[in-house]
Amino acid sequence: MTQIELSIVMPCLNEAKTLPQCISKAMAYLESANIVGEVVIADNGSTDDSVAVAESLGARVLPVSERGYGAALRAGISFARGEFVIMGDADDSYDFSSLDEFVSELRSGTQLVMGNRFKGGIEKGAMPFLHRYLGNPVLSFVGRLFFPSNIGDFHCGLRGFHRQAILDLGLKSSGMEFASEMVVKASLVELSMIEVPIVLHPDGRNRAPHLNTWRDGWRHLRFLLIFSPRWMFFYPGLLAFVVGLLLSVVLVETPIDMGVAILDIHTLLYSAGLTIVGLQMMFFAVLVQLIGKGFGNLPARDQPSRLLGVFTLERGLVLGVALIFVGLVWTGSAVMEWREVNFSELEPKVAMRQTIPAVLLVILGAQTALHSFVLSAVQMFQPEVSEDL
Repeated sequence: MTQIELSIVMPCLNEAKTLPQCISKAMAYLESANIVGEVVIADNGSTDDSVAVAESLGARVLPVSERGYGAALRAGISFARGEFVIMGDADDSYDFSSLDEFVSELRSGTQLVMGNRFKGGIEKGAMPFLHRYLGNPVLSFVGRLFFPSNIGDFHCGLRGFHRQAILDLGLKSSGMEFASEMVVKASLVELSMIEVPIVLHPDGRNRAPHLNTWRDGWRHLRFLLIFSPRWMFFYPGLLAFVVGLLLSVVLVETPIDMGVAILDIHTLLYSAGLTIVGLQMMFFAVLVQLIGKGFGNLPARDQPSRLLGVFTLERGLVLGVALIFVGLVWTGSAVMEWREVNFSELEPKVAMRQTIPAVLLVILGAQTALHSFVLSAVQMFQPEVSEDL
């Protein structure tokens, strides 16, 4: 049996109007470039003539029962037989007759070749205003900020890759966020990546696209946030903890005259709360990291999980108990002062400067001790996964 070099995979849901152009261009490219290849249509439950059209044009059709852009592509990539895969939408917005740069890069060893619509050109009417000037640029920037990637167009639907390298990533998303998951996981395992400029054409459909601006935009952002607990929880938590703790330390000694306002015991109470929330967020980031690592969904090597190298159960318990002890001693001191006035009414500005930090230390100590047990238990019982992710 002849070895297939390239599979061109298209997800499909009621694309009978544009499938003939897409498949014909893809077939013509394979022939003109003298490439042994195939066209795979991952049909996601079409109710029009898409399947019949695809089969009549010589494409291999795979019915995919699980709905969603990502689900169709995951199944199509697994079904493909080529060493390389180039995926693209079946709406005629991508030109399957111009794939030379993708094939050249793949043959040279690049594992993921991304199209970049902003570098190649976006024809009039090809991309909605919000997608072009807000959604794609912002989400791509967030992706580059959160992950080690220089990809400028995270969500381009035309991309090529070594099939086995992508299968090894264990992609799981079923929706549009599949596009982000591929780039993120490829970045985390350091697959070689490059972008090539492509032109985005207006799609040839006579109906609304499957993409929903706000729903799918949120799903992309949600994926990026959840997949990076350091940015969603750890860094904001660290900032909250440091700001809250520093403000609490200052306000324990004396009020702060800001000119327009005086920060006193009420601010001290809120700064203590901010400190508690900050520590909680940092612990939560580590917990999410551990759980995600155990299921193979998050990288094992990240800032939150690195803390576990020094933050063991024993050290956590010692620190937690020490904080509780200091807090209780401070509480005892406050009670003794209360006793000196026969447990009568105290001056709030004086009393609260002792009780708030005392309670804060007890809560921080309890959080530290309890989370030490939880994190140790999760580490003990989580499944083993590769350290590459």
